[in-house]
Amino acid sequence: MKLLPSLLIILASCGMILPSYAQVDFSKCINTLTNQAKAQGISQTTINKTLKRAKQRQQVVKLDRNQPEFLATFADYYSKRVNDWRITKGREKFAEHREFLKQLTNQYGIPGQYLMSFWGLETNYGGYKGKIPTIDALATLACEPRRQSFFTKELLTMLDIVQNQSLDVTTMKGSWAGAMGHTQFMPSTYAQYAIDGDGDGNIDLFNSERDALASAANFLHKLGWEPGYRWGREVSLPADFDYALADRKIKKPLSYWREQGVTTVYGHALADIDYPASVIVPSGHNGPIFLAYNNFHIIMRWNASQSYAIAVGKLAEQINNAPGLVASFPDTQPILRAEAKSLQRHLQVLGYNVNGIDGIIGSGTRAAIRAFQLDNGLIADGFAHPEVFKKAAQLANL
Repeated sequence: MKLLPSLLIILASCGMILPSYAQVDFSKCINTLTNQAKAQGISQTTINKTLKRAKQRQQVVKLDRNQPEFLATFADYYSKRVNDWRITKGREKFAEHREFLKQLTNQYGIPGQYLMSFWGLETNYGGYKGKIPTIDALATLACEPRRQSFFTKELLTMLDIVQNQSLDVTTMKGSWAGAMGHTQFMPSTYAQYAIDGDGDGNIDLFNSERDALASAANFLHKLGWEPGYRWGREVSLPADFDYALADRKIKKPLSYWREQGVTTVYGHALADIDYPASVIVPSGHNGPIFLAYNNFHIIMRWNASQSYAIAVGKLAEQINNAPGLVASFPDTQPILRAEAKSLQRHLQVLGYNVNGIDGIIGSGTRAAIRAFQLDNGLIADGFAHPEVFKKAAQLANL
């Protein structure tokens, strides 16, 4: 049951402060984690240099719970990440590791420009790997109720890595969520896919660029990367395109999209072959539009963000001296979460299922928007254009 704001004020004024997740007994939690670690074969020596020294980080708790006030647009996300600096630096690092990257491509099938792209997006080619002690971050989150089970497993996995690899715990720093090293692997990914790339007999994703690049190649290979195929491509859609088909979960052969009038962004016909692809419309019908191939979905298994996957693909292409985007971004502003919630309420009042009012324009809300657009003579691309907000508010308030 939710407490009314007035009741919360009364309780606070009486000194009855309600317990929060931040008020967990960290020492007691560490004792529990220590017992779990011992039960899984972690030595006292490893425990002494990890759990015994772990500190609760309130910054980590805050970041874990924080929801940004604005929903960033794809244009904002993309422009901040696929920029001139990353492209230039990526080309420099590609040249530096050229022979090693050729070896990785031959062994794992991953073109070097993609490995550069992941590396650049994750840590600016090792320039920023995070500042939070990895053990502290994982221990803090393992003691938080919100995702306790997940982070307990990650922490115990990290302790096993420390025990079996020659890693300096005092220098292990990464993201607030425990992602670490040049390619920001979580401990479970590190344990499963990290390999020795520089041949020194040790695996160190924090300090060895070759270990990190080889591990990234191994990870993508094991995820199912298709050698010889690109990630996707920018395309143009015909004026009468059925935007109900624009969904990364809807896969049709290239020959089908060709029949629908989809062309390359330069107006050339698509290949008449039976290879699956999905239409992606991240900025609405008036922004850049893409066909996503199987490797696009592999990228999303690294990071489950559609915007991230497009950024990886386009950055990789430009590191390899291909052109950038052809279509321009629409002039749209970030959406306030409060505005998104208001739109969801209006759509719900009008009878459209948004799968919950959470201020996030996910697949459920996009489907509701598309249905609303169809019913009201708008281009049904499922994108939250300003006219959608305006029309929904008008109709809901009649």
